[in-house]
Amino acid sequence: MSFLTAVLTEVEHIALPLPLVVYPMVAAVLFLALGVVLWSFRDVANRHSGKANAYAAAHGGYGSTSDTGGH
Repeated sequence: MSFLTAVLTEVEHIALPLPLVVYPMVAAVLFLALGVVLWSFRDVANRHSGKANAYAAAHGGYGSTSDTGGH
């Protein structure tokens, strides 16, 4: 452990550009923004179920006889 203590004593303390509390706040805001983007794409497959059924029927895909739509 003497190597670790020697390294830690040699390291200069660098002043952070922002207070330490700001970094978790930035992470939380980014996480929230990504959650909003994810939430905005919910139920997209069901919005276009008619188009998906028409494509499946034209190309002989699975689900061409059902109206459930989506995937």
